[in-house]
Amino acid sequence: MPNPALLRAAAVTASALLLTSLLAGCGDDEAEDEDLTRQELTWEECPAPSQAEGGGDSPSPLPDNGEWQCATMKAPRDWDDPDGDTIGLALIRVRATGDDRIGSLIFNFGGPGGSGVTTLPAFGNEYATLRTRYDLVSFDPRGVGRSDPVLCEDDQQLDAYFQQDATPDDAAERTELVDNVRGFNSACEKNSKTMLPHVLTTDAARDMDLMRQVLGDEKLHYFGISYGTELGGVYAHLFPKKVGRAVFDAVVDPTETPEQGSLGQARGFQRALGNFAEDCVSKEEPCPIGDTAEDVEKRIATFLKDLDSKPIEGIFPRRLTQTAATGGIAQALYSQDFWEYLTEGLEQAYDGNGEILMMLSDSMNGRSPNGEYSNLAAANVSINCADDKPRYTPAYVEEKLPAFRAASPIFGDYLAWGMLSCTDWAVPGAADHPDVSAPGAAPILVVGNTGDPATPYEGTRKMVRALGPGVGVELTYKGQGHGAYDSKNRCVQDAVHGYLLEGKVPTAGTVCS
Repeated sequence: MPNPALLRAAAVTASALLLTSLLAGCGDDEAEDEDLTRQELTWEECPAPSQAEGGGDSPSPLPDNGEWQCATMKAPRDWDDPDGDTIGLALIRVRATGDDRIGSLIFNFGGPGGSGVTTLPAFGNEYATLRTRYDLVSFDPRGVGRSDPVLCEDDQQLDAYFQQDATPDDAAERTELVDNVRGFNSACEKNSKTMLPHVLTTDAARDMDLMRQVLGDEKLHYFGISYGTELGGVYAHLFPKKVGRAVFDAVVDPTETPEQGSLGQARGFQRALGNFAEDCVSKEEPCPIGDTAEDVEKRIATFLKDLDSKPIEGIFPRRLTQTAATGGIAQALYSQDFWEYLTEGLEQAYDGNGEILMMLSDSMNGRSPNGEYSNLAAANVSINCADDKPRYTPAYVEEKLPAFRAASPIFGDYLAWGMLSCTDWAVPGAADHPDVSAPGAAPILVVGNTGDPATPYEGTRKMVRALGPGVGVELTYKGQGHGAYDSKNRCVQDAVHGYLLEGKVPTAGTVCS
């Protein structure tokens, strides 16, 4: 089942899933009469990721022999009852290399549902400059990975769930889709009932402020990517005077309802697909998947339509369905580095081999090659359904299909029907959209990418305005893919480094290309 927020979740996290994995669960602690802000963390060698983390090996040292260390921080399960039972939040860090240390720089790479404990080591060397003055720190938010993970369906059930027809064409298919969504959501309630009311973004923001204190920092220095920008905005709203130097990259529009966000993603992914098609046909060598950009897109649309009734060979024993292929294509649009794999995957799929597109789809859904799933999907749905108040019905989705199809002939149906993901959810949603107003906060550098498919560029200025006067500082990157800093664009990185390392706020409205 496509969840529009899972597309947003992929962010840097989805890229990391192609390279590494996510994290596993830890038990509850009984309430203790203690001040959690004064707890001392025990930093130890990091364990190998378990199934909920996505499996794999322990993180390798960085090229300069920087060692990754892991710890578990206690936090209240229920922030309305701070003296009640606690949960354990998994943290990871690598120490600063320079002597002029500022403090800790906390990363959230997106989701919701992405494990920072596995993602930070996957990209750690790319943050070497920031590490000269900061300990690099990330964490598994509550309900994710090793931080009391939300669990829903098992691996076999998830294989069937992600293979289903997620764009129904008739009443019988609609009924089957709704039944499958309800089955998934019922499994979440059955297996994780005690956690579901306590995985809101506001809860995670309060966890970050506790983390700031436990790490010994007066201010929270922060780098948020994709959903991490929403989390950072909520933190700034709750704790404006505690905001230190912060960067938001690949910016979520905080003013949108889930429906508006899904519609914006439909436009964003369609735009990114057009950019991919234009790039393919502009090269010196012939594009193997179409003669013109229009031809590339038309062939993709025809291919997906044919898959609806005739799936092709995928990764045995699974076949590549229309749903899996659409998800795989979307996954490849997150980074221009993936475009060559999308071209190859489509070329093979047109000859009946869907292996590459299936691999891309598996990455988006948190499936490892051994058939085990991380808890990415479970956490993603749980956090979004706790945050988002709207609950959409099949009849409402059908009414909105024309608008989604106009926004994207390829992804419109996929994202529209994904709005059903919170149908009959056990916990009511908190709000139509998050509150990120942060009067009195320090400047926050807000970086938008004009070619971003998952968090469309238009949301950047809306985040700046929502943060309030004197807080958000807009920077535009004219590029492709999800996010800007990891594009290695010199202009973007110089601006980010100048602010985080030296406190130099770039001129609002700066454009990098």
